[in-house]
Amino acid sequence: MPPTARVYCFDLLLLPFLSLLLLSLVGNVHSAVTYDRKAIIINGQRRILISGSIHYPRSTPEMWADLIQKAKDGGVDVIQTYVFWNGHEPSPGNYNFEGRYDLVRFIKTVQQAGLYVHLRIGPYVCAEWNFGGFPVWLKYVPGISFRTDNGPFKNAMQSFTEKIVSMMKSENLYESQGGPIILSQIENEYGPEGKALGSPGYKYMTWAANMAVELGTGVPWVMCKEDDAPDPVINTCNGFYCDYFSPDKPYKPTMWTEAWSGWFTEFGGTHRERPVEDLAFAVARFIQKGGSFVDYYMYHGGTNFGRTAGGPFITTSYDYDAPIDEYGLIRQPKWGHLKELHKAIKLSEPALVSADPVVSSLGNFQQAYVFSSESGGCAAFLTNTDSKSSATVFFNNMHYSLPPWSTSILPDCKNEVFNTAKVGVQTSKMQMSSGGSESFSWEAYDEDLNSLEEDSVIAVGLLEQINVTRDTTDYLWYKTSVFIDHSEAFLTNGQLPTLSVQSAGHALHVFINGQLQGTAYGSRENRQFTFTDKVNLQAGQNSIALLSIAVGLPNVGVHYETWNTGVLGPVVLKGLNKGDWDLTWQKWSYKVGMKGESLNLHSVEGISSVEWAQGSLVARKGQPLTWYKAYFNAPAGEDPLALDMGSMGKGQVWVNGQSIGRYWPAYLASGSCGQCSYSGTYRQQKCQSGCGLPTQRWYHVPRSWVRPTGNLLVVFEEIGGDASGISLATRSIGSVCADVSEHHPNIKNWNIESNDGSDALQKPKIHLHCTEGQSITSIKFASFGTPTGTCGSFMQGACHAPMSHSIIQQNCIGQQKCSVAVSANVFGGDPCPRILKKVAVEAICS
Repeated sequence: MPPTARVYCFDLLLLPFLSLLLLSLVGNVHSAVTYDRKAIIINGQRRILISGSIHYPRSTPEMWADLIQKAKDGGVDVIQTYVFWNGHEPSPGNYNFEGRYDLVRFIKTVQQAGLYVHLRIGPYVCAEWNFGGFPVWLKYVPGISFRTDNGPFKNAMQSFTEKIVSMMKSENLYESQGGPIILSQIENEYGPEGKALGSPGYKYMTWAANMAVELGTGVPWVMCKEDDAPDPVINTCNGFYCDYFSPDKPYKPTMWTEAWSGWFTEFGGTHRERPVEDLAFAVARFIQKGGSFVDYYMYHGGTNFGRTAGGPFITTSYDYDAPIDEYGLIRQPKWGHLKELHKAIKLSEPALVSADPVVSSLGNFQQAYVFSSESGGCAAFLTNTDSKSSATVFFNNMHYSLPPWSTSILPDCKNEVFNTAKVGVQTSKMQMSSGGSESFSWEAYDEDLNSLEEDSVIAVGLLEQINVTRDTTDYLWYKTSVFIDHSEAFLTNGQLPTLSVQSAGHALHVFINGQLQGTAYGSRENRQFTFTDKVNLQAGQNSIALLSIAVGLPNVGVHYETWNTGVLGPVVLKGLNKGDWDLTWQKWSYKVGMKGESLNLHSVEGISSVEWAQGSLVARKGQPLTWYKAYFNAPAGEDPLALDMGSMGKGQVWVNGQSIGRYWPAYLASGSCGQCSYSGTYRQQKCQSGCGLPTQRWYHVPRSWVRPTGNLLVVFEEIGGDASGISLATRSIGSVCADVSEHHPNIKNWNIESNDGSDALQKPKIHLHCTEGQSITSIKFASFGTPTGTCGSFMQGACHAPMSHSIIQQNCIGQQKCSVAVSANVFGGDPCPRILKKVAVEAICS
């Protein structure tokens, strides 16, 4: 409450001046962001906030403005991002805020678009990011123990958190300063780990919350998946569904900081796609049960450039089946259907933030949630949780049809403007248009195995990999030698001995006397594995070289900083005259990285340091440990670029010195692929695709990393691929599809947004839209009637209007976008009266 007012007498002539001064002061003051049990409060108003996660290092600064604008166009209010400690402080006290790590530029770009920011400082982020976002040097701070009541860790964490908060304040980026940041997060998904650690975990969590609040940002702090977050920190939900969630205190708002839009991909795994009907249903359910903040994780997933992918085994692509794909292109129908959902929610916002819903039963699996505003407004959510059967319900003296596993939104408690299961927006089919491999003239350089003795370290026994490499490279050589007596039986009987190598991950190439004998690798579920194979030894001295490869450091788990990587043994030769020969504790030499790495062969400056061989690649096909380089010209236009690495085995690739990331097409996806239904509870094992194919074939090359001509492409191949099969492609929309029924609720009724009081219904329409610079050049399929199938595989049904194709052609050919009403009159008459019809169209964009 304000202090007791005092009455003063002023000259009446001063009153106008004082009034103007007061107005001026008020206009320049920004109040702190607050909250109550209903919502986050900004400038005195409760808000239903739609957020989208976009991680700044997973794209380029040149992409940021477009990504953010597309998010805004999709109905997003807030951009949410983690802060990546290992990218910002690669060594103690040495900071990096440039390029893809220019955090201030990213936030100001969001501000320029008129959106808010949720800054998830962590600084532990998980995010399938290398080492969970922690710098590897942190592991070697004396006495440290991660994410628990440990002094060295808390000191380092507080120092970095204060660094970020101070930077934000100095740039006036908090909303209380007129900036866009309305929320911040400390820690990340700590609840399960805190419970496992017991009392030290609880003490650490409480300390972290209090430390953050004391920084005085003027905006609320949140902790996700933390059921006992201390006041005033808000605990929030992460998951595929959060309609069950309630905050730990009745005066905190209900927030969903990660609504998983899909799932990440690991090498050897399938692609996991989440149907937009289910995602929209989950969000609508959350809102109808009192939720007021929803973030899509991810809204744009992006790319794990360089060696930033964690896991281990996380792919270079972090597409996440997000509304905006890895390349920055809109994914339809996910983006468009969610946009319509957001529009329906915003129409309902006045009622949603005013009162709790009145819930009534409409059937065994059907309910109505009715919200009433203080001004007399009304909004209703009608839901059907039956995953198999549709239902017709009677509400407010009207009948409504609810498909299985769906929610209808009625912003005025009468007109149904959106149903989560009825997708009325177009579907886009993406295409990769290859420029062909003929543009590459390859030269090669073989990694020199004779250089393994240079700068090597000698030790008895096997050393843990990261303790040696400090994660400066994926590669660590373990080398020893064995003497084979001429009397060994295998030299004459042909029964070669077997080498068995146990490794803690993640991949291993075994060389005997400089020749590759075989490869073994683990998986995300089972990092440890054993190489067991026959090896070709000869009489006399033999070298055994084990190339151990890390494929991203762990990013989640209790005390994952203690997890081991590399060849830890035992290493045993079997099948000799004397039986098994344990090599584990003999003398080994260690070499960090490849010679090509030390020579910077991936860079423009480093390529001249060696002699590159020219000529046919046929002889080199299957040759391991080979560097390749070529020059290429960029395709014209602005379409995103990708490298087709499908012909290669495993390795890394660079363009103009910039690391595109790890590739591994030889690791084929295994899983359970098949039909995908939107209805029923979604889990990442559902809706898989790509079984038996390379987990990732295409690798994003940002346009800003290439010049029109003379671009340097460098590839390091570990196990022997066919470089002649590499090509550069552009990604674009190949065709667009529409599949719209008569009387479609997601196409009509938006006229209530104009507040003109009209109840008139519009005829549903199909809408087709090519990207800028493209137009509709042909109609691949068109049918008004009862067509079946999905985009790319439509078929005519028993009912079909003969003029369907010509009508769509007349309206759409040559146009960037077109719309056609779903009406019998438009298509020359009703081909099957008293049957619900629809229009299905596939159009080619070029």
